[in-house]
Parts: sequence; structure tokens; C-alpha cells
Amino acid sequence: MNYEDIITIEPGKRSGKPCIRGMRMTVTDVLEYLASGMSHEEILADFPDLTEEDIRACLAFAAERERRLASIPA
Repeated sequence: MNYEDIITIEPGKRSGKPCIRGMRMTVTDVLEYLASGMSHEEILADFPDLTEEDIRACLAFAAERERRLASIPA
């Protein structure tokens, strides 16, 4: 998935954390909801401005960041 059109980073918004489509919802927020056990449907019901594609973009962004960290020599 190409998350680059969905995940935005703006220095003046949420301290430069990766956000969803310029909103104040961060990738971390979504990942924490998922980690706490919320389903995609529950997240979408609680935050109607989000889409299923937004949630998948957060997961893709996190996976890419993890891949980059894993490739850094120790």
C-alpha cells in the first residue's frame, strides 16, 4: 500500500508526528487503539472522519518504519 498520500507530517501539527490526511489524528493514536483491542469497525465508529484505508495506511507506515529500523547496523 502507498501510504504517502494519506500519512502527512507537518512541523506545526501534533509536534511533527505522522498524522492522517492532515488531521490531528496520529498514526500512533490508531496503532494504540488497535493494540488495545479495538477492531477497525470500532475505530471507524468512534472516529467517523477516518476510513478503512486510513487504518491500513497507518499499519503500512509502521511496517515500513520498522523495516528501516531493522536495516540499521547495530
